Amino acid sequence: MTDSVDALPDTARIRERVVHVIAARTLYDESHLRPESHFEADLGIDSVIMESVLVSVREHFGLSAALPAGPTTIGELVDAVGAALAGTGDDRPAPAAGPLPAVPAEGTGDPVTEAVVAAAMRQTQYQRHQLGLDADLEGELGVDSVVLTSVVAEATERLGLTGAAPDAAGATTLRALADALRGLVVAAPGTAAPGTAAPGTAVPEAAPATGAAAPAPGRSGNAPAPGADGWDHRSMKDFTEQRDPDLFAKTRSFAGYLRSREKDRLYWYGMPLHSRCGSRAVIFDELEGRKREFLMFASNNYLGLANHPSVIEAVVDATRTYGATHTGSRFIGGTNMLHKELERRLAAFKQRPACIVYPGGYSANLGAISALVKSYDTLVVDRLNHMSIVDGARLSGAVRKIYRHNDMADLERILSRSAAEGTGGRLIVADGVFSMHGDVCDLPEIVRLAKEYDARVMIDDAHATGVLGVRGSGTAEHFGLKGEVDLELGTMSKTLAGMGGFVVGEEEVVEYLRYYSNSYVFAANIPAGVAAGLIASIDVIESEPERLKRLWTNIGTLRDRLLDAGFDLEHSESAILPIVIGDERRAMELGRAVRARGLFCQTVVYPGVPLGDARLRVSVTCEHTPQDLELAAEIFVDAARETGVLPGTP
Repeated sequence: MTDSVDALPDTARIRERVVHVIAARTLYDESHLRPESHFEADLGIDSVIMESVLVSVREHFGLSAALPAGPTTIGELVDAVGAALAGTGDDRPAPAAGPLPAVPAEGTGDPVTEAVVAAAMRQTQYQRHQLGLDADLEGELGVDSVVLTSVVAEATERLGLTGAAPDAAGATTLRALADALRGLVVAAPGTAAPGTAAPGTAVPEAAPATGAAAPAPGRSGNAPAPGADGWDHRSMKDFTEQRDPDLFAKTRSFAGYLRSREKDRLYWYGMPLHSRCGSRAVIFDELEGRKREFLMFASNNYLGLANHPSVIEAVVDATRTYGATHTGSRFIGGTNMLHKELERRLAAFKQRPACIVYPGGYSANLGAISALVKSYDTLVVDRLNHMSIVDGARLSGAVRKIYRHNDMADLERILSRSAAEGTGGRLIVADGVFSMHGDVCDLPEIVRLAKEYDARVMIDDAHATGVLGVRGSGTAEHFGLKGEVDLELGTMSKTLAGMGGFVVGEEEVVEYLRYYSNSYVFAANIPAGVAAGLIASIDVIESEPERLKRLWTNIGTLRDRLLDAGFDLEHSESAILPIVIGDERRAMELGRAVRARGLFCQTVVYPGVPLGDARLRVSVTCEHTPQDLELAAEIFVDAARETGVLPGTP
C-alpha cells in the first residue's frame, strides 16, 4: 500500500493524509470526507473540534508553524497544508509524517474483518493501524460492553446480516468478533464464505456509516421475543442499536417491552415519594394506584442529613434571602457568596487547598475529565467505574484503557505499555466506593503505580464522602493517603443531602478547571438555598460524629445477617450491600417479592450492571433502627426462599 501512496501526486497525497486525520478525530468514514465538504454545514465540526483537527494535521505533517484557522472545507485545508509545506522549501510532505497507516494485513481481502475494523474505527475513533486484531478490547483498546454492542450492530449492518445480532460478550479481541460474525455469514442462506461469491450472489459490501438504513428483519428489539416458557428474554441492551429510518422506531419497540415488564410488576422504577425519605417512606404505587409505606433501603441519605432540622432551616432561610435560584452561569451573574463559602468548606473538609463546585456529580466528571485529558492523552479506568466517568472519557476523545476491576497487576500492565508508547499524559480514574458493588478501590496500590509510571490520579468519592474515613471525608482518609491523590471528586446529592458535584485539589488545577470545564462555564450552578443546606450538612457531620458510628454499626448488623442467610454480597466494604443474583429474571422476581412484603430497594439490571450480573442494591443509613434491620433481614430471606434464590425452609 505504501508504494501506491508514494506514486500519487503531492496534492493527492496531502489530501489523503488530511482526510485520514479528520476521520480519526470524528466518526466519519473517509469515503464521506470530500474536498468540498464544509466543516460546519456538512460535517458538524465546530470550532473546538476544528482546533483539535488543525493541531493533529500540523503534528502529522511535522509543520513548525500553526495552520491558519480560516479553512472552511477539506479542500481549503489541503491547500493550506500544501502552502505550509511549500514554505519550508520542500514540495513533499515532511518525512516525519511517514507512510499512510495500512489496514491490518490480516484484514486484506476479508470483508468480515474489514467490516469489524471499519465499525470499530467509527465507534472508538481509533485509526486503522491502532486496531490490532489481537489487542485486548478492554485493556488495550478501552472498548467496554456498551461500545462493543455498537460495534457488533454496525458490523452486522455492514455485512447485510439479518436476524438477531450475535452475543459478543465473550469476544475479547476484534479477531474473535470477526470469527463469530464469519460463522453467521457462512450460515446465511445464499451467502458464500467470506471473500468469495456464490453463483448469482455478491459478497455484501460495507453499508455507509451515516444515513438511515432499513431495519433488518428479525433484528433484536423489533418484535416481542418470548421463549418457550412465555418469558421475554430481551433486556434493555436489545434496544440500544435498533436501526430504522424512523428515529423513534426504537422507542415504540421499547415501550411495548417496558409495558410488559410493568404489567408483571418487575420494573418499578421512578415511583414518586409522598413523604420525606427516611428509614421509612410513603410511595405512590402507580401500578396499583395507591400509596404504600415502605421500609426504605434504596436511599443514599447515609447520615440522615436530608431530614436534619438544621439543614432544612438553612435551605429555607437562604431561599427567602436570595430567591429560588440565580439566572446565570458562575462566570456571568451566577456566583453567590454562599457558593464561595461552600467551596471553602468542602476544601477544608477534604483537607485540600481548593475546590470547584459543579451543577452535579455527573457534570463534575464530564467537566474535569474532558478539560484535563485530550485526544493525545490516555485515560486509565476501572472496568466498573460509574457511567459519568465513561461518558467523560468519550467526551475527552482520549485513548481509553480499561483494567480489570480492582486488578492491580492488570493496571500495572496497562500503565507499563502506555508509558512505553510515550504519548501524552496519563490519568487513572477510579470510584472510591463502587456504586453497584459496594467494594472499595485499592487506593494504596493505585497511588504507588501512578508514581512509578508518572500518572495522575482522580478518585470519585460519590459514595465514600460521609462514609469512609474517621471523619467521613472519603477514600483518601480511609487509607491514610490525604494529599497523595491528585484530585478527589464527589457528589452532594448523597450523604451531603443536596445537589451538585465538586472537585478538590491543588489551587492551580482547580482554577484551570474553572475556565476549561464546559459543564461549569456554560451551565447555571446550584441555587443559593441548596448551597446553604450543604454548608449546614458539613456542620452536622463535623459536630455529630456519632452519626457515622451509628451508620457503621447498622452496616455490620445487616451485612452479618445477610451473609449468615447465605446471600452473596461480593466484597462490600461500605454502606452499599449488593445481593448478587446474576440472572436478570430471577433478580427482578426477587425484587418484586421484596416489595410485596413492604421493603423498597433497587433492582439493578443492565445497563446498571453487565448482563448476567443482576442484583438487588441495598443501602444502609444511620436512621435505620435495630428493628428495621431485623425486619429487613427477614423480608430478604422470605422473599429469596419464595423465588428460589435461597433454599426453602427444611
